[in-house]
Amino acid sequence: MFEAVELDQTLSREKFKAQEPETRAALLAAQRELREKKIATLILVAGVEGAGKGEVINRLNKWFDARGVFTHAFWDETDEELARPANWRFWRKLPAKGAMAFMFGGWYWDPLYQYTRKEISAAEIDEAATKITDLERMLHQDGMLIIKLWFHISRKTHTARLKNRKKLSKHISVLGDENREHEKYGAFIKSAERLILHTDNSDCPWHLIEADDKWHRDMSVAKAILAAMEQRLHEHRTRDRRATVHPFVTPIEDKPVTILDHVDLDVSLSQEDYVEQRNHYQRRLNELAWQAYDARRSTIAVFEGWDAAGKGGAIQRATNAIDPRLYQVISVGAPSDEERAHHYLWRFWRHVPRAGYMTLFDRSWYGRVLVERVEGFAEPHEWLRAYHEINSFEEQLVEQGSIIAKFWLHISPEEQLRRFQERKTKPWKQHKITDEDWRNREKWEAYRQAVNTMVEHTSLAIAPWTLVPANDKRYARVMVLKTLCTALEQALAKS
Repeated sequence: MFEAVELDQTLSREKFKAQEPETRAALLAAQRELREKKIATLILVAGVEGAGKGEVINRLNKWFDARGVFTHAFWDETDEELARPANWRFWRKLPAKGAMAFMFGGWYWDPLYQYTRKEISAAEIDEAATKITDLERMLHQDGMLIIKLWFHISRKTHTARLKNRKKLSKHISVLGDENREHEKYGAFIKSAERLILHTDNSDCPWHLIEADDKWHRDMSVAKAILAAMEQRLHEHRTRDRRATVHPFVTPIEDKPVTILDHVDLDVSLSQEDYVEQRNHYQRRLNELAWQAYDARRSTIAVFEGWDAAGKGGAIQRATNAIDPRLYQVISVGAPSDEERAHHYLWRFWRHVPRAGYMTLFDRSWYGRVLVERVEGFAEPHEWLRAYHEINSFEEQLVEQGSIIAKFWLHISPEEQLRRFQERKTKPWKQHKITDEDWRNREKWEAYRQAVNTMVEHTSLAIAPWTLVPANDKRYARVMVLKTLCTALEQALAKS
């Protein structure tokens, strides 16, 4: 692969300066139009050390309009980042719609260096490549322009540049990485070739940049970025927007009988039994929360359900059992302008708990396949592919050590109507009822079908759905407490 890049191409300084004004103007015009059309641009910069990646980004930061342009490096992981799934730090830095971000290495750096140093196997780097491709495809399908640049220099140039940098730099930690790479230049190139081949595709292709000559390098980078920008703008202007459906998702058909029809809504608990069981499971949950903290296992509890199904009450009984220093509750409503400017999972990645802590979501990322599907806020191709995106998200959480519990609180239409009327008549409950709640009742059947499809496609062995009969609030609250305890016990037993 890289032999085809070692062509000894050069560009004189004079020719570079002659081409600079026109190229810079074109880049600025493309950036401006991308901003107007609210298209996010992510430029991933990777390659051999000493190839001049930092120099190129410095030049581009001068050429582009600095407003809405950010540069991120990930060579120094913080304790906060180490306590969460690997992709958490990348999701936090993704550009909003209309903005631009440069990422040094990004999600490629760790698997690349780990494989070079034989810390992971060939199968593991191939698995990492598959996950990277899934992530990039998801961002691309959401409208992000991803430009991937690989800077290559020959072994001879690499050796010479590292020697020169040693004379100029006193930064021990960076030079340490460079020295290790210099010792394994051949292994590094082979690792890069494997990773690039597995992540190169028509949606997010790699651009290989010959970087031995800096003037040729910088102009090649500028032209590659400009071509990618203009291609995306052309697609946008012609409205050639493809709706890609994940191959594992079959066309959705309404079903006369759904999984919710098998939930026994007649179950109940007496007040005496409720108090006894609630107290028992709350004590147990308190103990398990501290055990999870000691074991550095985070917990994520997702609460979905019908309006007035009792999500808030169930969450309250759970949090009453846990030390307040160990948890946070995230109530999810309509997205803010900042959240709408990112992929819908962005706002949930921000709230992924640190190792040992717990986050309870009062509604969640499942809004994509529930309210956004039913209300038409998401196009069919968007919510259809969301099942795969959500499963991938939860798999990453579990791989990092998170314990996931997902609850759908189910009530009958008659019980919901009774609760609505009660809220309407009692002054201290009137804030809980809105016109939107009444409108949602008219779409009961559409939501019933959406819930059935959601459970079909996202109830995984690692993160199963628990359907909670909630006509009787006491029974529902105890079932939630018991299920949380069981999930924690089973996970901690394997730690």
